[in-house]
Amino acid sequence: MDGTSLRERKKQRTREALIDAAFELFNTKGFEATTVDEIADAVEVSSRTFFRYFGSKEDVATSLQLQQFLDVYTALEARPAEEPVLTALRRACVEVLRTYEDGETDATQFACVMQLVQDSPAVMARSLEMCTEQLDELSRRVATRMGVDPVRDPRPKLVASVASAALQVAVRAWRETEPDEKVSDLADRAFALLEAGINYPAAR
Repeated sequence: MDGTSLRERKKQRTREALIDAAFELFNTKGFEATTVDEIADAVEVSSRTFFRYFGSKEDVATSLQLQQFLDVYTALEARPAEEPVLTALRRACVEVLRTYEDGETDATQFACVMQLVQDSPAVMARSLEMCTEQLDELSRRVATRMGVDPVRDPRPKLVASVASAALQVAVRAWRETEPDEKVSDLADRAFALLEAGINYPAAR
């Protein structure tokens, strides 16, 4: 293994250690009470090293959500080529959410993220910002699936936007009115409504 690979693996281990330490502190002390210095100290690195990996505490808190986007992209690519784009996106998103909820990855961190989004305005704001940041990438991948140019064709960005909105509606429903439901089930419901069409009739 060459030196570059060793360095990359070491960097990845440090990043994962910072995430693990941060979530342990978030769970025990709470997000607001946890400092960057405490996260860095737990991994025995400097705060300067922390900021090589993350721009803020909020970035650490939403790092799992960023990974979920990457997992959705992978799951979307694996969907059958003939599957309609919104159906493929629905199934990819729900599959990834259920994977996290069922503990195939770190279910404790996933639950902590959901709680932080519910409790912390700062984390909620960063979460929404991240969703916005990922729209272009999601649009590009939808366009690839559709075989169209995302610059000239507005449909991929529209699909990406409504998919992002569906996920936000699901999280908000879980946070405000249906905390006993799984986010994956609420997301599946929101996507189902989109698939059925939203051109609802006006009130008589």
